[in-house]
Amino acid sequence: MRKDIEIPQAKNINIVAVKEWDEELAANLWTVYFVNNKEEEIDTVLVMSRGNTEDKTTTTLRRNLGNVAPKSFVKVEFISDEVLGFTNEYLVTFFAENKLFEQKFIFAPNSISDEKLKALPVLESKGIIAN
Repeated sequence: MRKDIEIPQAKNINIVAVKEWDEELAANLWTVYFVNNKEEEIDTVLVMSRGNTEDKTTTTLRRNLGNVAPKSFVKVEFISDEVLGFTNEYLVTFFAENKLFEQKFIFAPNSISDEKLKALPVLESKGIIAN
């Protein structure tokens, strides 16, 4: 029965981290975004995030981003400097093409840093792309 289950590969989506100025806190903060680099809208985007080290774990957060337009992005969360040394995981599920897609993205410990910035799709800024 398991061989009959089709698990489609999600393509042209990303989880990225961008350093941005926050007016309210008057500080540069790392912000995590979900990016839809597809040519079509995707439906019911859900993002689960958590961080961990060998001896510490963050709270698991779940967010419903709703429908995400083509070639657009949606803010997921701020990521605190205190957890940049953690393995930060993001599990994304969504509907497209009448199928359910799922993909896990990981920021390795200390992979989010100013020295590792690169051009990002859709955002037209520099940041870090999760693997």
